[in-house]
Amino acid sequence: MNTAVFTKSLTDNRRGLLGWALGTAVVGMAYASTYPSQKENTASLPEALRESLHIDASAAGYLHASVFGVILPLLAMIYGVTTGSRAVAGDEESGQLDLFLAHPVTRTKLVLQRFAAPVTGALAIAALVWIALLAIRNSAQLTSVTPVEFLAQCLNLALLAITFGALALGVGAAVGRRAVVLASTAVIGVLAYSASTFAGQLGADWIAYLSPFHYYIGGEPLKNGFQWADATVLVGATAVLILAGTLRFNRRDLNS
Repeated sequence: MNTAVFTKSLTDNRRGLLGWALGTAVVGMAYASTYPSQKENTASLPEALRESLHIDASAAGYLHASVFGVILPLLAMIYGVTTGSRAVAGDEESGQLDLFLAHPVTRTKLVLQRFAAPVTGALAIAALVWIALLAIRNSAQLTSVTPVEFLAQCLNLALLAITFGALALGVGAAVGRRAVVLASTAVIGVLAYSASTFAGQLGADWIAYLSPFHYYIGGEPLKNGFQWADATVLVGATAVLILAGTLRFNRRDLNS
């Protein structure tokens, strides 16, 4: 199988990927290391507030509410959107897409190989985050969370990035305009996060099931380990988005 497009995509973005991986791992490690100083503050919050925000004073509860609940998923979403928007729409606007299509590869294979690069990147970022958190697990008093539970949450972090990457790539493949991709995915990202976070408080729990963030963290992998049903939903959503974008990409004329 000719993997020239995939190889070129990884090679061209290797420095950016290294920066994303190291930066995300450092940010996650820095915020996770504050748990010893924050757990007493967390315990002092009113019980009603802690329940509404799904916060408790345990290590898993702190990581769920802050590190994996806000900071890292935001970075994962940004990574997915920026890399996904460049994969087709960005290259089409810059004229680089014609160079990729000069390879003996169909449009479908081009999309799949271009998408394989950010998928590889998301998995690499999640793996480095996992290693970084294991490195401070003892010193940051996070030993109540097992390495497997950390791995389960990091896997879901990668799947979240991949899902938003698929959304961005799918929209970009369909319309060919990066500005449209960035605007639409930003709106969807805000709505999805809000739906997952505030649906319970609004008495509309069903809305949360429409959000990828629910499947990313709703099963509480930091306490319960791998949530394969949730992971399957994220993988399925990714496949649908890529399929829809590819079908449209195969039927339209490229922007010139």
